[in-house]
Amino acid sequence: MELPEESGDADFVQSLARGLEVIKVFDAEHPSRSLSDVAKATGLSRAAARRSLLTLLKLGYVRGEGTLFGLTPKVLELGHAYLRALSTPQLAEPHLKDLMRDVRETTALSVLDGDHVVHVARVPTAGVITVSINVGARFPAYATAMGRVLLAGLDGEAFEKYLGRADLQPLTDRTVRDADELRTIIRAVRESGFCVADQELNSGLRAVAVPVRDRDGAVIAAANIAASAGMRSLEELRDMVPRLQECATAIENDLHLVAGP
Repeated sequence: MELPEESGDADFVQSLARGLEVIKVFDAEHPSRSLSDVAKATGLSRAAARRSLLTLLKLGYVRGEGTLFGLTPKVLELGHAYLRALSTPQLAEPHLKDLMRDVRETTALSVLDGDHVVHVARVPTAGVITVSINVGARFPAYATAMGRVLLAGLDGEAFEKYLGRADLQPLTDRTVRDADELRTIIRAVRESGFCVADQELNSGLRAVAVPVRDRDGAVIAAANIAASAGMRSLEELRDMVPRLQECATAIENDLHLVAGP
């Protein structure tokens, strides 16, 4: 490893860079290392490696066990600081990308804003989707899989208030437009934990969605997979539910980590 010289950049703090490199040499294969090992792995002199290790030891990031050194859980705080700086869409996007690669369909994350569902993250695939949907797009909650998942997360009183004011306009010839029918659908979503919508928002578009919950179990977002009706059957979308739920759980875990204890 070669670090830039201090003289080459007045703003470069070489001692900090050395300390970070020392942290990085510990991994699953090398949970403990001697001073000589650390010096060799980093390319630092024994004196420089020793100063970095002792500084990290005093700060609590490294522990000493005889002649060996290892990391402490405090190192996780460095990663937590990064995660805390991220927004929910930023946290979700890597997981949505993994999901998209696995199922080879467009994935997204939405939140409820009033009576509409708003896309806050989206990872498109190369497949053909019959509707143009971008981050920030808003759609009536009643006509989308994600919207119904979010509506299912409302308590009974809040949902009934929504039904009382919702204008269930037919967006396609398949759109649910009856309040009692929508109530039945939402009840089924609560029981199953997912929702499939078949061409109700747009002809040719099918989607499946699951909830994303906070630490208290409240539904705060919905993750989905959207596909062309000509390419994916409803049964195929239902088969993707376990993988979609894995994605939602991964997003939840990151959100809980950011929220702290």
